[in-house]
Amino acid sequence: MATWRSMAVALTTATVLMTAGCGSSDEQGAKGAAATAAPSTPAAQESLAEEPPGGTDSRIGPAGQLALANDPNLGPIVTDSTGFTLYRFTSDGDNPTKSACEGECAKKWPPVPVDGAQLPAGLDAGLLGSVTRADGSKQLALGGLPLYRYADDAKPGQVSGDGVGGVWFAGLPEEKVPGLDAALGGGTSDEGAGDAGDTEDVGNGAAAPAGLNVVDDPELGEIVADAKGRTLYRFTKDTDWPMTTACTGECLEKWKPAALVDKNDVKGIDPKLVIPFDRPDGKQQQTLDCWPLYWFTGDTPGEINGQGVGGTWFAVAPDGSLVKK
Repeated sequence: MATWRSMAVALTTATVLMTAGCGSSDEQGAKGAAATAAPSTPAAQESLAEEPPGGTDSRIGPAGQLALANDPNLGPIVTDSTGFTLYRFTSDGDNPTKSACEGECAKKWPPVPVDGAQLPAGLDAGLLGSVTRADGSKQLALGGLPLYRYADDAKPGQVSGDGVGGVWFAGLPEEKVPGLDAALGGGTSDEGAGDAGDTEDVGNGAAAPAGLNVVDDPELGEIVADAKGRTLYRFTKDTDWPMTTACTGECLEKWKPAALVDKNDVKGIDPKLVIPFDRPDGKQQQTLDCWPLYWFTGDTPGEINGQGVGGTWFAVAPDGSLVKK
C-alpha cells in the first residue's frame, strides 16, 4: 500500500511540474479538448481531389533544372525550373518503390516526370532517382521520395499544398535529402530567416525587427507580429495544455504555422512565454504561453484581415491572450 501511495505522489508531482509552465490566460483554458486531427488516408485524400483549375500545362511537364528556395516558415524547398514548388506525399512511405497517388489524386497532385531533371548545385548526384508508376512511366524522386506538383498552386513560389490532408509537404527531411541548408548557403535568404534579432543593422540605419514584436494596431491595440510584420493569430479550437493544434489539412492552406524564434529574439514579450510546439507532421511551430501561433495568407504585413474569421481566429496580445475587440 505504501509503495502504491508513493507512486501516486510521484505521478502527481510530475504532472504539476509539467503543467506549471503553461497556464491558460483566457476562456480557452479547458484542458485536453480538441485532439489533433488524424492524417487522412490515401483513399480519403483521393476522394478530395478535384479537376485542376484553369489548365495545368505548366505543372505536368518535366521539371528541368531543379532549384532551391528558402521559405521563411518551411525552410529549404525544391522547385522546378519555372519556380513551382515540388511536394512529397507521406503516404508513399519512407522507402517507396512506387507512388501511392494514382487516379483522381494524380490530377490534383501531378507527378513530376524524371526526364531531363537536373539537381541544384551543391547536392549529391546520388540523390536523383525515380520510381516506376502504375502506367510504366518514371516519376522523379529526390532522396528516394517521389515528387509532385500541386494543381492549386496558381503561380511560381506558392506553397499552398503544404500540409494538405496532413500528408502533403513541401519541406524535405534533411535525413533523406542531406545538404539542402549548405546548398542554400546556410539557409539564409532575403525573406527574413536568420535575422539576428532587434539589434541587427539592416543597412539603412534601422534595426531589424525581432522574431516576435508587439505592434500598436489602431483598431485592436497591442498585438503580436512576426519579423515580417505579419499579424499572428490564435485558433480557438487549439489547446494550450496539452499543446495541440486543430489546424491541419486544408486549414493550413490559409493559416500558416509561425516559424520558431529564439527566446532572445523577441521585443515587448516575456521570453519565458516563447515555447516551441511539435506539430503532428513532425515540424515545429512557435507558441506564445503554449498557444500555437499562425499567420494568415490573406494578410499583407500590417493587416488584420484574419481577425474574427469564422469566429475562431483572433490576434494575440503580448501575454498570449486573445484580442477580441
